[in-house]
Amino acid sequence: MFLSSSEGYPLTKLNKPADWNNLAVMDKKHVPKVKAPDTVKSGEPFKVQLKVGGIDDVEQPNVLSHYINWVELYAGEHPIGKIDFAPVMSNGYNVKISITLEESTTLRARAFCNLHGLWEEPREKVTVE
Repeated sequence: MFLSSSEGYPLTKLNKPADWNNLAVMDKKHVPKVKAPDTVKSGEPFKVQLKVGGIDDVEQPNVLSHYINWVELYAGEHPIGKIDFAPVMSNGYNVKISITLEESTTLRARAFCNLHGLWEEPREKVTVE
């Protein structure tokens, strides 16, 4: 038996939009987005922005009863970092982190909503020169 919210989004499975070209309101609130340069230099730090929700100005709530717990960044299958958010206290779900890569990879993010579970975005390729 799966834990689930009243809207039918399972807390124990990965949620992804059914159609990336036609996002539902729930997708626009929950999908984490990665913004990174297309090309970086090997061994040199660069900034990566992670933002959860806010697609087409549809924001994720940030109240005690409904909020984003955390967002994680991966390079391929390797975890890079995890940022935890406190309900009410955090000012949105938008962070920048500095990372260094030695080889080309795909960055991806996952976010967890306390009511609607785990969400993932499409991958973003970064080429290392």
